[in-house]
Amino acid sequence: MARLSEHGLRRTVGVPGLFATAYGNVGSSIYYALGLVAAHALGLTPLVFLFAGGLFALTAKTYAEGASMFPEAGGSSSFARHAFNDWISFFAGWALSLDYILTIAISAYFVPFYASALPGLHALHNPPGNIIAALVVLALLVVLNIRGLGESARVNFVLAVTDLGTQILVVLLGAVLVLNPSLLVRQVHLGTAPSLSQLIFALSIAMLAYTGIETVSNMAEEAQDPGNDVPRAVNLVLIAVLTVYMGISVIALSALPVTHVAGHYQTLLGTTNPGFEQEPVLGIVDHLGLSGALLTGAQYYVGLLATTILFIATNAGLIGISRLSWSLSEHRQLPSIFSRLHTTYRTPWFTIVFFSAFAVLLITFANINVLGNLYSFGAMLSFTTAHAAIVALRIKDPDRERPYRMPGNVRVRGRLIPITAVVGGIGTFAAWIAVVALHPEAKYVGIPWMVVGMAGYVVYRKRSGLSLRHSVAVVHPERPPDFHELGYRTALVPIFGADVSAQTLVSAAKLIGKDGIVYAVFVLPVPRQLSLDAGLQAEEALGRSILESARIQGRRAGIKVRTGLIRARNPGAALADEAQRIGADVIYLSTLHAPASEQRIGLTASYLLDRRPCRIVIETDNEPTPALATA
Repeated sequence: MARLSEHGLRRTVGVPGLFATAYGNVGSSIYYALGLVAAHALGLTPLVFLFAGGLFALTAKTYAEGASMFPEAGGSSSFARHAFNDWISFFAGWALSLDYILTIAISAYFVPFYASALPGLHALHNPPGNIIAALVVLALLVVLNIRGLGESARVNFVLAVTDLGTQILVVLLGAVLVLNPSLLVRQVHLGTAPSLSQLIFALSIAMLAYTGIETVSNMAEEAQDPGNDVPRAVNLVLIAVLTVYMGISVIALSALPVTHVAGHYQTLLGTTNPGFEQEPVLGIVDHLGLSGALLTGAQYYVGLLATTILFIATNAGLIGISRLSWSLSEHRQLPSIFSRLHTTYRTPWFTIVFFSAFAVLLITFANINVLGNLYSFGAMLSFTTAHAAIVALRIKDPDRERPYRMPGNVRVRGRLIPITAVVGGIGTFAAWIAVVALHPEAKYVGIPWMVVGMAGYVVYRKRSGLSLRHSVAVVHPERPPDFHELGYRTALVPIFGADVSAQTLVSAAKLIGKDGIVYAVFVLPVPRQLSLDAGLQAEEALGRSILESARIQGRRAGIKVRTGLIRARNPGAALADEAQRIGADVIYLSTLHAPASEQRIGLTASYLLDRRPCRIVIETDNEPTPALATA
């Protein structure tokens, strides 16, 4: 027996996992973004969210195309590396790192405000209790991540669905109990409440509500089928987020309308003491007209759910910065210490501690408005770079395989240019300009962050004797101490049924290197009452069409694939004989897409493990994540 240690991230996440993780990040923003936007947009809050949602839709399409082309951690940084050079790639990555720090800080900062709705925790609503609680949350997650907490796709999915269902329920209850269309119109005093400057200010921070789409891109390296799964997950997130955000903002202004107080207009959504700027969703619940035990139960439920969601969002920020820094370090854009693993727990401890220290400073010395404005600064830079990269790739590399191509294209000098990316890039860049012009913290914190990061990049590359612009081959800083390269040259991949996963071929190809050959074999079981030469023309035709599909998918993935069809009464014995005939170094058997009889360790897998004609690698759906069994 031997263990094969494989570098890189495991492809184990499907559409539900991608959707849950992305919605957990994007959907959690409503718990703080609603109050920040309403404080300035007042009666136009729903329209501001709608406009920002349009930019989000354009950006989501850009990320769907980019992540399906380049299913690797890094998001906009990865797109820029392929489209431009390492200099611009690091620029996007460093802006994105600020986003992740702010995700950690702002999510942890709001945890105690919602937790204060629970019995015995009211002291967490005011300083210093709220600051101390936020720092405790962050410290706890840092320790857990260093020890290897990670994420659970199943837990994320359950929480995301629960959160989505709760938000829809709030909208439906509000539509029945408090919705007043005429009130929504009457509380808008355009030019006064909000003024033009307030409206622009609100628009510049509204994208805060939609940041988090980078999560799908960063997880593309772990998607089972990035070309299909990533665009589908993005579309689901887009529909869910736009529907919920518009609905909640309308109900919020019906429950907590704009009023004229002491010579100026305000809504309790955007004020504190009294007000609900720090827990706007709880404010909506409080003003739905509920009373007694029903109101108390609703407050406890929303407080607990929001606390959990924001806790998970904080953890997602820590995991996201780990993935990003690993990607940058692999491409020699950050020193190797950022991908150094803990000797015991095998986690990137330095990255977690380093970036968490900045989050601690933001929680301790900043406030919610500063956090929100800085968040928009980094997000708009990343989004703009992503749009520009996708447009540049359409011009620079028009023939590249694009599993998903965004709609709305026009032909310019023989190249299909995506209008959605062009408009989205202009919109996000304009939003960034507004953030810098209107928010002092963007000038005094955001710009210095970018200047210091770029200067550090220059110093590091110069000292390493590397070009600032040209990409550097990927390095693998820390192999496990027991790692040994295995000289596989040929891999046999059995195919059962009609579901062909290109990822199985890719996984097998990783074992044999770029010069190896993958043999895809379709196993056609022959009933015992028939001879091996019996007709079965339809079944054989189906098998050959499946093999052709496998060959095409393999070619698209850059894999040398040879195909064959085997008639057999005992598939295990036939595969063992075929492996010996072609001299296969390894049989890669994936049961993830096999019929029920072959899932987990079925008869075929058991036979192969017993006979062992060569190294056997069996990929099974061993919940909660697939596992590799080797023999």
